[in-house]
This record gives sequence, C-alpha cells and structure tokens, in this order.
Amino acid sequence: MTLGCRLNEAEMETWSRDFQLLGHAMTKQVEEADLLVVNTCAVTEEAVRKSRKLLSRSSRQNPNARLVVSGCYASLNPDAAAEIEGVDLVINNQDKGRLVEIVSERLDLSVMPQSATEPDATGLLSRGHQRAFIKVQDGCRYRCSFCIVTLARGEECSRPAAEIIAEINQLQNQGIQEAVLTGVHIGGYGADIDASIAELIRRILRETDIPRLRIGSIEPWDLPEDFWTLFDNPRFMPHLHLPLQSGSDSVLRRMARRCRRDEYRRLVDQAREHVPDINITTDIIVGFPGETEEEWQETLEFVEEIGFGDLHIFAYSPRQGTKAASLPGVLSRETKRQRSQALHQLGERLKRKALQHHLGHTLPILIEGGDEHGWGGYTPNYLRVKATEPGGVDLKNRIVKVLISGIDEASLQLQGAVRNIEVERTPGTLKR
Repeated sequence: MTLGCRLNEAEMETWSRDFQLLGHAMTKQVEEADLLVVNTCAVTEEAVRKSRKLLSRSSRQNPNARLVVSGCYASLNPDAAAEIEGVDLVINNQDKGRLVEIVSERLDLSVMPQSATEPDATGLLSRGHQRAFIKVQDGCRYRCSFCIVTLARGEECSRPAAEIIAEINQLQNQGIQEAVLTGVHIGGYGADIDASIAELIRRILRETDIPRLRIGSIEPWDLPEDFWTLFDNPRFMPHLHLPLQSGSDSVLRRMARRCRRDEYRRLVDQAREHVPDINITTDIIVGFPGETEEEWQETLEFVEEIGFGDLHIFAYSPRQGTKAASLPGVLSRETKRQRSQALHQLGERLKRKALQHHLGHTLPILIEGGDEHGWGGYTPNYLRVKATEPGGVDLKNRIVKVLISGIDEASLQLQGAVRNIEVERTPGTLKR
C-alpha cells in the first residue's frame, strides 16, 4: 500500500517483484495478507494524517499480519511511526533499497525455494497495470523553502543506466507498453555518477524497444539546451510536467525557487517551437506565506498566459523543519480556499481549450482498461481518452488509433472511436 508520489509507487512495484521472486504471493485483500508494507508520504500535514490513518486502519483490518512502514513519514518521524499500534518494523528511506532483505531477515519470512515464482509471473499486468514507474534516482541537492521531502529523502543517489535499462527490458518482455522515469530530482540524475538525464533517455531509447517512454516531474532549471531533440524519437512521449509553484517572482524568491517567470516562459516557448503537440502541465502552491493579492493576481495572469494543459493545485500547509514554516504572513484557510477555487476554475477552462485542439485528429492511444461504457487510455501527450469499439474486441494493453470526436464535459476527457484495430497491434503486447 502506498501514498504520495510516483516514486513511492515505483518503489512499491520493485518490492512486490522482489518479494515474489523470493516465493511470496501478492494479494489485493488486506485481510488475507501475512505481511503488509506501507510506503508513507509527508509532503503535507494532510499527507502525514493520511499515512497514520492508513497504518492504523491496516492494523485493525488484519491484526495478525506483520506491518512494515517506510517512506517519508517513517523517515522523518520514526519513533512516532513505531508507536502506532500494530507496526512491527520501521525502515527509513536510506535503507529502502534493502527493504525486502531487511524484512526477510528481521521478520523471519523464509520461504521454501521450490515455491519461488518465475520472473515472468511477477508482472504488473497481472495486477492491472500497463504503465511501469521506474525509479532512476533518489534525493535532492536543493532546498526549496516549503519542501520537506528533500530532508526525508537525503542526498542524491542515481541508479546505473545499465540497471535501469535491464529493468525496462524485463518489464517489456512481460508485456508492459509504457515506462515512466521517476525520482525526487530527476533532472539531477547522474550528477553523482558522471551522467545526465538526457544521456539516460538516449540510452533507453537506443537499448530498449519499449513503445512509450515518459519522464516524470522535472524542474525547469534542469533542462539542457539539447533536451528538445529527444522528442525527435516518437517513442519519447510529448508531455512535460514542469513545476512552477507560483507565477509571482517575489513569491518564487521566498520559495527559494531557481526559475523566474521570464526563464519559465522562454522554456515553454522553446518546447512548443520544437515539439508542437507537447502538453505542458505544472504544480501551483496557493496561499504561500505573505502572498499578497497583487502576487496572487500575477500567478493567475501567468498561468493563463502559459496556457497549461493541466494544473496540480496545492493549498499551502506548513511543515516543521522547513524554512517556510517560520515565515510571517500566514494566510487564512478561507483565503486559500477562495484562491484555490479560482485557480481550479481557470485550470478547467485551460484544459478544455487544450482538449479542443485535438478534435478531429486520429491519435494512438494506449488502452489501460474498460467497462460497459467503453475503453480508457492516454494520448502520447498524456490526455485521457474514452474510446468506443463496437466489435467486442478486448483492447486492454493495446495501442490503437482513435478518431477524436468530442469532449466529455463532466470528466474533461476526450471521446472517440477506435479505428483499424488489428493493424494497430503493438509488438510485445500480451495476448489474452
């Protein structure tokens, strides 16, 4: 069980594979488990509350299971985590890479060798996932004034490229169609091993055949000049999540961010010049300490000027241990609520505008699942699509062409119909 970022999810998937290789079986039912592993989050006080609640609920649902807790909350508050009823073992972020080994040793989880599962049986597809999150690095060298995660994750540590490539090849052999590179500070990849994120992406595209490769959230100041040429390869998906946090330079200074409005604007212009169909999404923190009405209006105006495809909006909450927690000018909950609401409305309007550009186009969609109402998946530039297919064919985990014909206003998703199913089958797709 995991809370928080994609990096947490990537770590959970790695542990799952490693446990299965030792002979343990996975279950989706908490009540059936002999071992529960919870990967916690501490990015906000609300995330801490949810982490503690999940641990307590897990213990109540299955008091007989051994309960292991890791993640950022466990690393920042190990004593408090250990005191939660039912917790048997706390593993900090620095030891995450050895979690399966540590758990097996300390909790005596020995399994008969003959019961160990084969690697191909541990795939994500068996658990309903078509996209794999690949952890490429951990830690961050920067100290944005609002961020507790850099303290929880520690120093930067990059995985060797050969190890990452081997993992992607293994996952593709199991039928995975898309890999997403994740980390705390992805743009800092390789600083400790004389490499770079751009070099890693080039190697992955050269040494794997994964149909789709994405990159997770990357800081604007980490993009090298030649980054845009990576998109010349159609397997590198045209979507970038570039955290902005505020559209006011004065707020950005208080946040200790390393990118200002003019620099951010220039990067977006370069992106759209070199990759016309790129989708730029971002994070915005609402109600940072001291945020004046003028600064807030600067953010609204800048967000509209850039025209983001989607916004992740966070109302500021103080985190003990960060510089921002001691800043003056704390805003009221009502002010943050009103500003969040205004930004959500703007974000919906911008997203609708972005979706409209795709009407009438035929796009390759990775189908991730379906129900009686149709199939769901994503465009290369990470827009959600609802697709109909009248022939009754199982499309899950297939990349198919979809003619975009409309927008679902309730969910703000594209709608369309599947075309030429058989010829769009992608090599490596598992047959059902």
